[in-house]
Amino acid sequence: MSPTPVGEVRPSQLLWTFGPGALIDLPNLSVVTMGIDRWDVGRCQPIQEARLLSHVRRVLGDQVESLRMPPLTDTDTSDPFSAEAFVGVPVKPFPRWMRCVKCGLLSPFDAGLFELRANRFRPERTRFVHAGCTGSRNDLPARDADAVPARFLVACRRGHLDDFPWHWFVHGGPSACKGTLRFFESGASLQTENLWVRCDSCSAAKSMAQAFGQVGKKNLPGCRGRHPHLDRFSADCAEAPRAILLGATNGWFPSTLSVLAIPQTGSPLAQLIADGWTFFEDVESASEASTVVKTLKKSAQLPGIEAFSGDQVWQAIEAHRTGAGDEELDLKGPEWEVLTSDTPPSDYPFFMSKAVDVPKGFEPYLSRVLLLERLREVNALIGFTRVESPNEGGGAASAPRAPIGGHAPTWIPATQVHGEGIFLQFSEEALCDWAGGAGPQTQEAGLRRGHRGWRARRRLDPDGDFPGVRFALLHTVAHLLIRELALDCGYNAASIRERVYANTDGGQSQAGILIYTAAADSDGTLGGLVDLGRPENLGRLLRQALDRARVCASDPLCAEHEPRSDSSLHAAACHACSFVSETSCECGNRYLDRALVVPTLQVTDSAFFAGL
Repeated sequence: MSPTPVGEVRPSQLLWTFGPGALIDLPNLSVVTMGIDRWDVGRCQPIQEARLLSHVRRVLGDQVESLRMPPLTDTDTSDPFSAEAFVGVPVKPFPRWMRCVKCGLLSPFDAGLFELRANRFRPERTRFVHAGCTGSRNDLPARDADAVPARFLVACRRGHLDDFPWHWFVHGGPSACKGTLRFFESGASLQTENLWVRCDSCSAAKSMAQAFGQVGKKNLPGCRGRHPHLDRFSADCAEAPRAILLGATNGWFPSTLSVLAIPQTGSPLAQLIADGWTFFEDVESASEASTVVKTLKKSAQLPGIEAFSGDQVWQAIEAHRTGAGDEELDLKGPEWEVLTSDTPPSDYPFFMSKAVDVPKGFEPYLSRVLLLERLREVNALIGFTRVESPNEGGGAASAPRAPIGGHAPTWIPATQVHGEGIFLQFSEEALCDWAGGAGPQTQEAGLRRGHRGWRARRRLDPDGDFPGVRFALLHTVAHLLIRELALDCGYNAASIRERVYANTDGGQSQAGILIYTAAADSDGTLGGLVDLGRPENLGRLLRQALDRARVCASDPLCAEHEPRSDSSLHAAACHACSFVSETSCECGNRYLDRALVVPTLQVTDSAFFAGL
């Protein structure tokens, strides 16, 4: 098909919602985002973050050369026929099957029964039509009728996505019948048992209710291993496909890596050289260094480098080459060291911090509060899953990660956001004393049993990747604080994120949470979140969060929830008290338990903040 603009999405959505392999449900069309090997890499601006690039290479291979933003254009695109009007991400219509809204005709759009009507001046109005449709009665005048995407698809845990097998489904398997199909409704509601598909030739019909659940496994063929974003089929998929709806949440989950841009060297210049090493690795003299600095100043690709001369930059380049060692592969370890250092940095381009007092009354529980007046987060998309989301909190994916390109990628889509945050370091002594109590150990045993059952149902090692009771406590506190902060700080609740530091391996015990803004709109700091981190405000918000957590609107059901009974990954937690937006949580609202934070109606001997 010829290139046709069909709509717009925000650049950040191409990483979190509509990345390669995801479906974009437009007003009149449904399209799938093509793999990154189809993107115009020349339009994708590089992002400098050496620490994240090192980890991406560890996961995807050393052939990855750079992190790049989705294609952008700053040029006025009011002329729909200009070259700039076609700058964007390639997509193609999917699913292929369309349905006429008047006569119910069900057919692939490339079978010749539907016609594409493009609108370059209003791309969102581009649509398919059933030309000359007479509706259900042939004696009516022929008129064009809109054709909309069929709302049913099939997907599997290995990331494959395919059109719903309409002919197979209606005829109960392979059939020589080639009749046209009709989709119609038989009742007042739109429940699946009232949705039917019928063959015009042999009159075979079947309700869509027979495509779901245990019955659906018998009425659907095996997975064809289709990746529509790569135009590729794989014949070796043994997963059982399941029917899903167009626009369903489980149709696409991003698998991402993220880091905070933190200083790791002894001076701001050395940090700039480390961050932008791809610009300096081929420099051989001070004059070349001056030229590179001038270029970076004009392009603004490395803010802060313009403050240094060519000679200073050249000396820093030589020092970096001499001292370059093994690349750091731990994402959170270096961040923890910087956040907990005796003299946290306060004057770096992407990191500005200020230590404040612990709120009054919380001295036995917290050892440090750090206000991050400026920070930068960089996220990279390394793949995606379907049907089941990645188990980021446990460390490993619960479903195989599907590729975002047809070949080993040489670059990876990434975004960077600027914002502010509050870092809370918990008392290691208080945590150890609390974790040794009988109550927390009982709660940990319940969470572990739920964790084992959850992984066993997905054919994973039952004993692997359990984060522990320390993580569950810190994670729950982070969620309670996010919900409370969102009411006062002025940011949208979905734009506030968490970062939990709970690692106890390798001789380094971490116990802290970072609450920060991560919205692409907040380019810089607005101050609303940092201001709430001051002792007088933070103490009030913490007490309010703990008070709200004692009784949930869903109690006693929420407080009595047992993870071992339904193999779930949370205990006393639900949407009414502890869950937050998917974009805010780093592990999908898993490993949460209010009873670890404050006494609840069911458990009174496991609370960390029992003394308040």
